Amino acid sequence: MLFAVIQPNKLQAVREALNQMGVQRMTVVDAQGYGRQKGQSASYRGIEYRVNLLRKVTLEICVNDDFVERTIETITSIAKTGSEGSVGDGKIFILPMMEAITIDDGQRGPGAV
Repeated sequence: MLFAVIQPNKLQAVREALNQMGVQRMTVVDAQGYGRQKGQSASYRGIEYRVNLLRKVTLEICVNDDFVERTIETITSIAKTGSEGSVGDGKIFILPMMEAITIDDGQRGPGAV
């Protein structure tokens, strides 16, 4: 199970790249948060204010073991800003998945992913 927190403007490109490599199922969640950026300053009608939570998108992706590294490489290469990347490009978290079960037919295991 991979959780990828990325910039919203990179969602379409990441989705298309994952689709081309065979990852065709994911859940997309709108998120807000901050990391090393610590938010940002903005101005509205001449008044400056601090935005502590920045808009992000979280991708929740279940893949079989043979797809994990390819999925990580695809997300990191597409979600990166510029050739070197920058603070705020995102993070990927990988968790073990005990089991997958398809609700409609009860299929379990790798075939349910």
